[in-house]
Amino acid sequence: MSALRRASSRKAEERSGRGPHGDQARPSIKKNKSKQATWWKWLAVLISVTLSVFCLVVLWDYLHENDSKEVFARQTDILKGKFFEVPCSKDYENYKRFAGCTPTKCGRAVKDTVVNREEAARILRIAKRGLSLGGSDGGASILDLHSGALSMGKQFVNIYRYFGEQVKDLFDEEDFALYSDVRWRIQKAIAETFGIDSTRLHLTKPTFFSRMNNTEAKTMHDEYWHPHIDKVTYGSFDYTSLLYLSDYKTDFGGGKFVFIDELANRTVEPRIGRVSFFTSGSENLHYVEKVEWGTRYAITVSFTCDPAHAIKDPSLP
Repeated sequence: MSALRRASSRKAEERSGRGPHGDQARPSIKKNKSKQATWWKWLAVLISVTLSVFCLVVLWDYLHENDSKEVFARQTDILKGKFFEVPCSKDYENYKRFAGCTPTKCGRAVKDTVVNREEAARILRIAKRGLSLGGSDGGASILDLHSGALSMGKQFVNIYRYFGEQVKDLFDEEDFALYSDVRWRIQKAIAETFGIDSTRLHLTKPTFFSRMNNTEAKTMHDEYWHPHIDKVTYGSFDYTSLLYLSDYKTDFGGGKFVFIDELANRTVEPRIGRVSFFTSGSENLHYVEKVEWGTRYAITVSFTCDPAHAIKDPSLP
């Protein structure tokens, strides 16, 4: 009877939550509930922090995108002359200096009054006729009328040797006369802007037409979008200029010219007949954005202060 009462008493205690098993079960349930509550609390905090970080990243990207880029020249602008001065780099100290020419005033400029749109259209036709002889397998093709270099597949050929008399069917004396006249006007605009003697400035190589599209690059020559410094890439360069032969957002998308500055990158949107020019040292680190659609045409015209690196205007062979 005593054993039966003890057994019965234990069962009653367990049902009522008292006794050895009941006393342990209730704290266990409370602990589990407490752990669950703590876990949910931390999960809520984690989600909140994650969302906050995400929002901050999105906000930073938005602000960075808008604050880090500044349009120096819009396609719709017609600029008689816009200049932005920057301190000269020490690059020029590594080369022989030429009084009245070597940059002492540095920066970049844009002028839309050096070449009119009709003249630019004629220059574009020269470029298209020459580039019709070949072209790169990748997205960037060049034609250098001085040396005759033309992109052909994954290499270059000399159009004067490779095509011979066929070249005379593409170009005439008027084409080369216009080319020389435009080059001289650009040279005078550079001299006037930077306060140097135009007669001490000399055309140098490479000076070339470029055609860019969104075709996938096949060789390193097609990868035009990497930042670079002209004075480092081509030691003879002191002043670089570009004459644009197509319109941004009309003939192509992407393809803006970008100067990389410490606080804000400054972009130039190509416009037919627009001349952009700048000192060639590391004060004007730059690149061209990838072309997204269409075709971008331009001609790079390069100048040196060193007569030893001068080249002549091109002429028919």
